[in-house]
Amino acid sequence: MTTAFWLKYRSTLLYGVLLALLLFLMKWLEVRLLIINHLFEIYAGCIAVLFTALGIWIAVKLTSPKVKTLVIEKRVFIDNAAAFVFNADALHTTGLSARELDVLQLMAQGLSNQQIADQLFVSLNTVKTHTSKILDKLDAGRRTQAVDKARKLGLVP
Repeated sequence: MTTAFWLKYRSTLLYGVLLALLLFLMKWLEVRLLIINHLFEIYAGCIAVLFTALGIWIAVKLTSPKVKTLVIEKRVFIDNAAAFVFNADALHTTGLSARELDVLQLMAQGLSNQQIADQLFVSLNTVKTHTSKILDKLDAGRRTQAVDKARKLGLVP
């Protein structure tokens, strides 16, 4: 059956193959003519694509941070069993009065001057005076430093 098929459609198949070869030859010549006529543009385009890719790569390398920050979260356990023990010797060595100690304890709780004045039933200026004397006696520049030193000395919990 295959020989009968080839004999019957021989001329059609021959024309089809010849037309395909002619079309392939024409396209090859067209591409070759296109490359020859536009060779400079093709080279310039390839170089432009190469330098664009190189520029993007350099920009990414230059703008990325040199040091990567690593955040480590750790659970901190606070021992609540250790009860606060007041250090009377430290109170004597610092020279704090009883009222200054009251102000210092309220400062350690995070209260503002006005809140301390309201709680102790004194004026705002009195609290400010006590605060400045506390800072002088504990040799601290700020309230947070005074509270930190008082905690280390065992004056406040």
